[in-house]
Amino acid sequence: MSSFQISREVPRSAFVPSPVFVGILAVVLVSAWMTWTGFGNVRVDVFLLVVSGWVLSLTLHEYAHAIIAYFSGDRGVADRGYLRLNPLKYTHPVLSIVLPLIAVVLGGIGLPGGAVWVDHAHIRSKVKESLISAAGPATNVVFALLLAAPFAFGAGDGALVYSAGGITLGPHGEFWLALGALAFLQVTASLLNFLPVPGLDGGNALRPWLSAPYQRAYDLFAPYGFLLLFVLLWQSSVNVYFFNAVDWLSTAIGVPTDLGQIGLSYMRFWSN
Repeated sequence: MSSFQISREVPRSAFVPSPVFVGILAVVLVSAWMTWTGFGNVRVDVFLLVVSGWVLSLTLHEYAHAIIAYFSGDRGVADRGYLRLNPLKYTHPVLSIVLPLIAVVLGGIGLPGGAVWVDHAHIRSKVKESLISAAGPATNVVFALLLAAPFAFGAGDGALVYSAGGITLGPHGEFWLALGALAFLQVTASLLNFLPVPGLDGGNALRPWLSAPYQRAYDLFAPYGFLLLFVLLWQSSVNVYFFNAVDWLSTAIGVPTDLGQIGLSYMRFWSN
């Protein structure tokens, strides 16, 4: 038995949400109320709602990996604290939290965040290994659909008012901008994570089905896949094609055109 593997009698406390997660959820709810009511500096409210909502989605993304791994045979994820919804447990705090937040704030891209270490020695099925990898981005898809649902039913139709003088905000427009921005980010995260790139969830879902030589080649490039993707998105025309795809997908699920990108711009309260 691996040193990482614990008894199948996992204590119930291993599933209790951490105080950090409860705090994040509280910030999401409070900032949502502040944004809806226009409390204080509403652009700061929008910033808090988008950032805390994004951290919440990062946490649930990694939790989805962990809970599927747990039921697939790796009970050690409970011992490593992955089932307590604590984002600080998901590997390196800079690469897992700070860098994705910088990308959200400055670039409007939902980069992959943390990572859950899974003991694959206890996963006995290629299908289960693929499901573990796909569970995270599937969570982003669910998030995107939930956030888009109010728009699909007509809510927020008057969030943006276009006129000869420019764009003004309708009733509770700031709230709908924040919701649109979060939906936009979830679409970017879903698209990025499902790409078959070594080291990302999409690539990891394909890896179990590769032959041994291709798996070795995959493992060689996996540590650099994220960095390559980061460079491509920031320094080439790939960025244009990527955001065109994101715009199309956002519109397809009901998020009004431009609402997400305008919301991301609006949340930068330090700029005009």
